[in-house]
Formats: sequence, structure tokens, C-alpha cells
Amino acid sequence: MERQTRQRAAIQRVFEETERPLDPQEVLGSAQRFVPQLGIATVYRTLKSLVDDGHLTAVMLPGENPRYERAGLRHHHHFQCRRCQKVYDLDGCPGGMAKLTSNDFAALTPRGFTLEDHDVILYGRCDHCA
Repeated sequence: MERQTRQRAAIQRVFEETERPLDPQEVLGSAQRFVPQLGIATVYRTLKSLVDDGHLTAVMLPGENPRYERAGLRHHHHFQCRRCQKVYDLDGCPGGMAKLTSNDFAALTPRGFTLEDHDVILYGRCDHCA
């Protein structure tokens, strides 16, 4: 358990106020409103610590560096804007998570394989870039 510093509190506040996954540079820019001297190395260390402590989870997109969001959110997927590269949460899941073996994704699974999880990423332009 890390001690609560002004920097850590500022980064946690950013995630409490944000409804989408953030990359470290976005975290830095937002957290500097509260701690202007905050540096990127501190952001990276704090993100790692918050993931290790279970407060944040990494959002992995193919070919991208991780973004981070609050842990404990219900199962959902993501939308990435091809223009600004921001990532947004999508509400829910078209395949459902209650019974993975009976949903549409299970039908895509090769014979003999066992489906354990899935991820869907939509790409396009966000409302600001459209």
C-alpha cells in the first residue's frame, strides 16, 4: 500500500472525474491542474502502483500503449476515435457475459476450444471529431 501523496491523490481524482480510459499523457495533463509540477515519471510510477493495488485496470488495444480506467467497472467494451485516438467506454456487451458458452461469441470459437473471455473494440470518429 502506497502512502497518499498529493500527486497520487491528484491522479486518483482524475480517474474519479473521467468516464473513459486515459493514457499516461492524458493523466499528466489532467492531474497537472491539481499539482502543476507533476512529471510523467511520477505518473507512470503511480499508475503502476494503482494497478498493483487494484484501483485501476489496464485497457489494452492492439498496437497501442495501455490506457487505464477505474477497476471494478461492469463488463464493457471500447470505442477508439481514429482521428484523436481517444478511447471511450461502450455501455454493455452485445454478447452478454452471463453464459459465454451460449452467446454469439461461442459460435465463433473453433471446434474443441473453450471460450473464456472476449473483447470488442469499435473504431471510428468520436462526436468531437466527426
